[in-house]
Amino acid sequence: MKRALCFLFLILLPLSGCRRDEPARTAYELYFQEADLTYSAGDVPFRTETVYLYDAETGTAPLLAEALMNELLKGPADETLKSTLPAGTSLLSLEIDGDRALVDLSPAYESLSGVALTLADSAIAMTLSQVPEVSSLQITVRGRELAYRERQVLNLREVLLTPEEDVLSTVDALLYYLNQEGRLTAAEQTLDLYEGDTQVSAVARALERQPEGRDLFSPLPEGFQVKAVWLEEDICYVNLSSALLEGLEESAVQTALRALENSLASLEAVEEVRFLVDGEFRRDLGVLNGGGE
Repeated sequence: MKRALCFLFLILLPLSGCRRDEPARTAYELYFQEADLTYSAGDVPFRTETVYLYDAETGTAPLLAEALMNELLKGPADETLKSTLPAGTSLLSLEIDGDRALVDLSPAYESLSGVALTLADSAIAMTLSQVPEVSSLQITVRGRELAYRERQVLNLREVLLTPEEDVLSTVDALLYYLNQEGRLTAAEQTLDLYEGDTQVSAVARALERQPEGRDLFSPLPEGFQVKAVWLEEDICYVNLSSALLEGLEESAVQTALRALENSLASLEAVEEVRFLVDGEFRRDLGVLNGGGE
């Protein structure tokens, strides 16, 4: 009996010591849209979600591109994100012709137009840009081009470098920055408006950036962010986040509010600026009415 047990042990020993390695996987990024666009404040509303694909199943450019598209079509796992592709969209075919990905989608994609189509095209383009062999993209619906699409072939490098649309118009504004003495100083600027922008969102976004070629500084302290800004008739509403205001010095917040109010009020369409926190009007922040420093 002991001899039999010893023999069995010797047989099982190599099996127990021989661990199979896990199949190799690589991380890729899927591009989705912020579910709540009020947090984007006019910026490009994309955020990525990581997916891990098995290398054995993505060994060629067509296989990798198809796997990425199928994962993108599944939608995000994060509830704060949403897909730019309409529900019911499926992948009919995907081919690689030279350096171009040819993506054919189901009729649901045909429901898109305008900004929604641009966002969906961009999400696909940025996701497929991770396929090294692909540098351009053509999207069709049941084999047909969408006649109302401005460009039928997307250069992936251009999409990555310039995610915004072409400049549609401009607006002149007086932007209030901090000078070297820490005082608000007006600077005339002409702001570019892209598709989806408004004059007030362009002003709010411009104040977050450091002005070029000037001895001026952004009046918005680190951590301060405008959740949303919009215009109703001649009243501009600026919505802030209570979570982002916590911990900031009161004097810095008041300076930021004055800079925002003065800058927004410099627009011809704005007569009054009202501040809200988490969507609720705050009287302690005041109703400000135009004017400079």
